[in-house]
Amino acid sequence: MPFVQIIILAAVQGITEFLPVSSSAHLILVPKLTGLQDQGLLVDVAVHVGTLLAVMIYFWRDLLGMSTALVSIPHQISNHHRFNPEYWLFLKLVVATLPVIVAGFLVNFYMGDILRSIEVIAWATLGFGLLLLIADKSNMTVRNIEHISFAGAIMVGIFQVFALIPGTSRAGVTMTAARFLGVERQDAARFSLLLSIPAIVGAGTLKGLELYQTGDPVLNGVVLTVGGLAFLFALVAISLLMVWLRRASFTPFVVYRFLLGGALLYYVYGAPGLS
Repeated sequence: MPFVQIIILAAVQGITEFLPVSSSAHLILVPKLTGLQDQGLLVDVAVHVGTLLAVMIYFWRDLLGMSTALVSIPHQISNHHRFNPEYWLFLKLVVATLPVIVAGFLVNFYMGDILRSIEVIAWATLGFGLLLLIADKSNMTVRNIEHISFAGAIMVGIFQVFALIPGTSRAGVTMTAARFLGVERQDAARFSLLLSIPAIVGAGTLKGLELYQTGDPVLNGVVLTVGGLAFLFALVAISLLMVWLRRASFTPFVVYRFLLGGALLYYVYGAPGLS
């Protein structure tokens, strides 16, 4: 695989996985629009592992807090203590993950690749970009992550189901749901990115099983390089996103989605011979 393609794949997966712009759409568009060869299952698994490590390292305090809270449950019960906030956060993340597990199985079993067209990506990019703009501009930023109720977690989880449509953006649609709940931007992103951990684990596991069935799960320099680069790109993207949302809005991402969606619609409908 050419080194240029390795960098492109790592950058696309690492950057777009956690920004509200849809990584699945970009990964579909890159080979469709550039003519690059399919990267294969091994590289897919590598970039998923890289992005997973990045989000786990960035939110290591949250993960440690949730792990400690779970381990200390017997002690809290025996001493009639209130459960730690990290325990409730863990449960809310579990609740928010359940809808996409069921929906993901059904979509994968019954629909396959039917949604992976440029036309679907274009309309989803525009439509869910507009929804993000409405949610971001119409709600007060007065709540933090602890204010997300179980009903709110279910709502975020239901919104996450729409991410099965390429172009929607898992990060974008879950941040949209959190903003509709009135959660401030940085905590909306925090909940969304923590919620990405089981999603990435699930996607990576499925691809890993597919890879195992091929009988060729061999690590090599290309795999290690693309995984490592995806990790670095993802870590930088998460850090910049959290810094940006501390002071600014989601508007630049919405503008990007409008430009990308418009360009794709022109490619599909307005440029004979291109599509």
